Amino acid sequence: MNKNIAAAAALATVMSLGVATAVEAGAKNKEKCYGVALAGQNDCGNLSGTHSCAGQSTIDNDITEWRLVPTGTCAELGGHDRKAAKKLFKEMKEKKNSNN
Repeated sequence: MNKNIAAAAALATVMSLGVATAVEAGAKNKEKCYGVALAGQNDCGNLSGTHSCAGQSTIDNDITEWRLVPTGTCAELGGHDRKAAKKLFKEMKEKKNSNN
């Protein structure tokens, strides 16, 4: 019985290492692209800090939300890298505050 548990644990470890390696390899061919996520389809937390989890965006193409896209395709999709998105978000906030 203990041998079965040990074998299952070893197999689970080996399999999880394989999955982690595959995910890591896939992430190398992807980049964060801001402003292209549809509502509920963002990949993680946003620039504005209103949430920290995937799937919580509420507006299509929100500049603060991002998705992983194939490297080199972000601009083609109409998106921005993090630096440009932060700049646009800051400008939007300043404009909103000046109108109030």
